[in-house]
Amino acid sequence: MRIFAQSPHWVAIDKPAGLLSVPGRSPELADCARVRVQAMFPDATGPMTMHRLDMDTSGILLLALDAETHRALSIQFEKRRVKKEYVAVLEREIEADEGEIELPIAKDWPNRPKQKICFESGRWSTTRYRVLERSGGRTRVLFEPITGRSHQLRIHAADELGLRAPIVGDRLYGDPTLADRLLLHASMLEFRDPATGDVVRIESDAPF
Repeated sequence: MRIFAQSPHWVAIDKPAGLLSVPGRSPELADCARVRVQAMFPDATGPMTMHRLDMDTSGILLLALDAETHRALSIQFEKRRVKKEYVAVLEREIEADEGEIELPIAKDWPNRPKQKICFESGRWSTTRYRVLERSGGRTRVLFEPITGRSHQLRIHAADELGLRAPIVGDRLYGDPTLADRLLLHASMLEFRDPATGDVVRIESDAPF
């Protein structure tokens, strides 16, 4: 598992698609990014994870190596001071070059782990997007999630009230036969180092 950047207090790794961010509920889902980082940094303490990537999503995952850093970075995530960008490929060509999606997301209990758009019980979520390329009937986009709801980018892309264009390879909201993985990659993360006060910007090219 590749390390993008690190300090004595945090580490940013390249989480591969297919790997959980944190342990699952059953023993066979124990392997995850957090467990692997703990093995790489055996002196790390605290909860470590401030945010997660879906198992199917690849890219930059930030983990804290001590409890104090975890608290400070968690506040940045909660107050939306951390900037995030994702690259995705959509199943079809969309018309608008850029825009913003605001829709409420709720758990789709009968169809877990799926989420759904629900104006009665959903939590409002916001995603900005910009088209990078249109080619072969597909669209390559840059997503900037302002909020961090579960499956936010996937459902904002796929839903009829969103872009009406599922992410290629999405086994929950699109056609899983179009690719051997979900074409969604966490490509940029920007935060303030709690120890130094410096702004840290980490970038990663999408592997697709």
